[in-house]
Amino acid sequence: MSMSLVDYASSDDEGAGSSTSAGVPQFTSATRVVAAPDVSLEDPMQLRQSLIKQTDKQITTNMTYEQLSAPIVGPANPFMSADSASRKRKNVLTGYAEESAISESTFRTQQRTFISLGYAQDPSLSANGNTYVGNQDSVVLHGGKDVVQLRPSREETNAIKKKRTGKGDPSVIDGENAYVGPWAKYNMPPTTLSESEGEEEEEEGEEEYVAPASNPIIDKAGKEYLDVNTGGVGKETTEFHGSQQYDYQGRTYMHVPQDLDVDLRKEPGSWTNYIPKKLVHTWVGHTKPITALRFFPGAGHLLLSSSSDAKVKIWDVYHDRELLRTYNGHSKAVTDITFNNDGTQFLTASYDRYMKLWDTETGKCIHRYTTGKIPHVIRFNPEPSLHHEFLAGMSDKKIIQFDTRTEEVAQEYDHHLGPVNTITFVDENRRFITTSDDKSLRAWEYGIPVPIKFIAEPYMYSMVRASLHPTGKYVAYQSGDNQVVVYAATDKFRQNRKKVFRGHNNAGYAIDVDISPDGQFLMSGDSGGFLCFWDWKTCKMYHKFQASDGPVVAAQWHPQETSKVASAGLDNVIKYWD
Repeated sequence: MSMSLVDYASSDDEGAGSSTSAGVPQFTSATRVVAAPDVSLEDPMQLRQSLIKQTDKQITTNMTYEQLSAPIVGPANPFMSADSASRKRKNVLTGYAEESAISESTFRTQQRTFISLGYAQDPSLSANGNTYVGNQDSVVLHGGKDVVQLRPSREETNAIKKKRTGKGDPSVIDGENAYVGPWAKYNMPPTTLSESEGEEEEEEGEEEYVAPASNPIIDKAGKEYLDVNTGGVGKETTEFHGSQQYDYQGRTYMHVPQDLDVDLRKEPGSWTNYIPKKLVHTWVGHTKPITALRFFPGAGHLLLSSSSDAKVKIWDVYHDRELLRTYNGHSKAVTDITFNNDGTQFLTASYDRYMKLWDTETGKCIHRYTTGKIPHVIRFNPEPSLHHEFLAGMSDKKIIQFDTRTEEVAQEYDHHLGPVNTITFVDENRRFITTSDDKSLRAWEYGIPVPIKFIAEPYMYSMVRASLHPTGKYVAYQSGDNQVVVYAATDKFRQNRKKVFRGHNNAGYAIDVDISPDGQFLMSGDSGGFLCFWDWKTCKMYHKFQASDGPVVAAQWHPQETSKVASAGLDNVIKYWD
């Protein structure tokens, strides 16, 4: 029997690891082979049945005491409640989150408190309600009060309002009872009084509310009104800088010169345009970045510029190319400027929330307009019969139509969802197209406050500048995704997908785009300081050259020259190219 096992165990005929002596095999303990492995005598089906889920209420097999009393191995189920075996589903991406016993208003109040003051109540359950997270010094300074508790009472608010002067009469420009609107001054600024002043008032028995210095809500509101009120409302001045105000015939700079090599009275677009290549002249006078450039309508013998230094200047394009006049009247940066059809008047819009109508020749401010919001873009109606009206795109999503004769608001267009960026008159001035920060385009019938066309696609970006093609059939828009897109100015107002101009960078800046008078070239500034030129038909970039060290935000074609353009940017300098 032992020989048969040995023969079965050894599959090698030579019998490695054994030695023979006289034909009898000899074995040691080291050479013994175990063919069968250890096998558990327990039933595998019984082991499989012993894995019982916690949610099971019936057991189909008899379990031993060791199995029943064995500890649970592994992490606890995160979706099982402690008091019941009911399964809870995920209510957040990372698992199950329990709802806290805090109202929405309480949460918003603490959030606003943390943003404004730097601290909030500790939301943990272990906190006793008097602990705070964040800036502990601010907690001590404000006594742990939130923004709702720091809000002035009705009596305090009325006391603050009593300290302000009246808004004035809108029909009065200067002098007594002049209109100042929401920027009425405080008779006594809402700040703490000195000790001597406080003692005097106590002796006189006057009861007036003094806002506490530790209340940031009241202090911030008071400072805001006072800062705005230091502006140039009612302080419009002008200064003539030219060598002579009148020529030998008594004419001012408004007269179109006729002693030039070019005819400035010819029909615009009746000649061929070319791309400029060299710098002809540089105008220096502004102390802060240039925001807009406008050539004199038709002739182009004058150049109007606006700047962040709150000033507007007019320059001579021919002859001595000197600074002619400066218009002072805004207290903050000027956002946009526009001439009327004949150039005798122009409008300015500023961050001080005022729009002002100026006389180009004398520099007198004819009237001021405001709605209490910041105007971003202003445009006169080019139609001669309606040229006394202009549109203003505001920061509060509205387009306001003003009448310069009655000096009142004639219409209000309120459908945009963001600040208005561009206004372009199309279809023989019967309609106009507007774009906004809401990444949409809307077309309107003039005088009707309901849009006739609304375009908003997922791929659209904010369009910050616009230029109408001389044919009147297309409008080129500077899009925020580093390209110029074109929309039809006809009934359908749809985008022309074949006309897209790329190759420049404009993201983050409101960079001008303009089309040559003959409609052959499209020009745009660049955030890298370039001037870029494309062919209108093929959309291919013809040429680009370095025009500034900083972004070029303003660029305009001369209305009468063949190849002259003006550019300006954040370097405070206006450059004239040919």
